[in-house]
Amino acid sequence: MLTTFNEIDMTPLIKMREQHKEAFAKKHGVKLGFMSPFAKACAIALQDVSIVNASWGTDTIEYHDFVDISIAVSTPTGLVVPVLRDVQAMNFAQIEKKIEDFGSRAQQNKITIPEMTGGTFTISNGGTFGSWMGTPIINPPQSAILGMHATKKKPWVVDGKVEVRDIMAVALTYDHRIIDGRDAVTFLVKVKNLIEDPARIVLDLA
Repeated sequence: MLTTFNEIDMTPLIKMREQHKEAFAKKHGVKLGFMSPFAKACAIALQDVSIVNASWGTDTIEYHDFVDISIAVSTPTGLVVPVLRDVQAMNFAQIEKKIEDFGSRAQQNKITIPEMTGGTFTISNGGTFGSWMGTPIINPPQSAILGMHATKKKPWVVDGKVEVRDIMAVALTYDHRIIDGRDAVTFLVKVKNLIEDPARIVLDLA
């Protein structure tokens, strides 16, 4: 297992969220968080770098033309990873509603085994607990996992000038037996580019 790291300028996504969060909540009845843009960005990048979406079969490597993302959520006794099915076909509102449902039922220990089975990729957000950096552990038989972390204000060069920006460290742990370094880095950079320019997510531009 190897892990590759990057940093994402969250400022554009935060601005988009602040601008539209009230209208989004009013229309869809759910808050706009960061997980839906990350899940959607990952879905786009996974379809573009499909090897990262592969998993181990009984005696073969299985490739998938769909994106089922396992999302780590808290329960009173630890984390569980229910699966968002066909994320490539979901919009932000659908993702947020499903995550809210998972979170609510997880607190009541009502997530079922079938709901935690069959993911092709995992996202874990240690940033909700204040983690600045970490190396997430792959959820077998998947071949990769994305770790999100806390957003911190940092000096950042923008158009040749130093500005204070909201920066998140991200980590992709991957199974080097399936995924080589080039594909892992390419995938993570695509996610970074999508988050830093959220319009690309809406336009499905990896």
